[in-house]
Amino acid sequence: MTRVNPLVPRGSSAERPFDVVVTPENAGWDYCGLRVVHLPVGGRVRFPTGCDEMLVLPLAGGCDVACDDERLTLTGRRSVFSRVTDFAYLPRQTQVTLRAPNGGRFALPAARADRTLPFRYGAAEDVPVDLCGAGHASHQVNRFCTPESFETDRLIACEVLTPGGNWSSYPPHKHDEQGDGESSLEEICYFEVAASPAGGHGCGFQRVYGHPDRPIDVCAEVRSGDVVLIPYGWHGPSMAAPGYDLYHLNVMAGPGERRWLVRDDPAHGWVRGRWAAERVDSRLPLTSVREKRR
Repeated sequence: MTRVNPLVPRGSSAERPFDVVVTPENAGWDYCGLRVVHLPVGGRVRFPTGCDEMLVLPLAGGCDVACDDERLTLTGRRSVFSRVTDFAYLPRQTQVTLRAPNGGRFALPAARADRTLPFRYGAAEDVPVDLCGAGHASHQVNRFCTPESFETDRLIACEVLTPGGNWSSYPPHKHDEQGDGESSLEEICYFEVAASPAGGHGCGFQRVYGHPDRPIDVCAEVRSGDVVLIPYGWHGPSMAAPGYDLYHLNVMAGPGERRWLVRDDPAHGWVRGRWAAERVDSRLPLTSVREKRR
């Protein structure tokens, strides 16, 4: 990984028609990718999956998905802060067309894959929603594509929602197996920040830090559309500014068996012991299967 600063600001990776394009090649790693596309009313986009397995995850709006000769419809949602969404799985080596009759914005998490699995639908009702942490470390995790909830070859993805003023991805952690400072999973975080009632745009913050042999030490301001790349090292917290709920989409992939390995930074893991005496933030869950008006 040659990137000194893992922050990819909104628009800096755009390649028409996509607003965000992260591939293993431009990230400098081997497996993990993400695209985000905005479609106008009646808009469509066509693309090949190539060597990647992919998902179609509505961020705003719904769409029709055609994969070779098969089709399905995603209901989607008004925004990432209004509902848990349905999604679609796209196999490797297929041609895909998305069409959005009412317009929308769609994330395409991706991972280099060896197996070709079937094109299929993921129902919102089947997405596990977990409330994690306690007190000001309370957050929500929508585990729509984790090893226990949905089958893929390598791809792991989930959504994290953090109420304004709270921290998530805490204690800081890494996704490794050996405990040697390397990460078994490459990770992409795509962020959106809820607008204020007055229409203002807030921000959040993301911390990433490594070990002495592979220096990386960033505490970056993030706004809607920004991406943070995490090739190795500890990451967390993700911090939501007071008054502005924070969303991030985690996309992960790596070699070997598909497992979501999580290991706390031993300097901070002790805080989990205090959560038993605290309650989960009463604002959670921020979303469910039922569409929520804000």
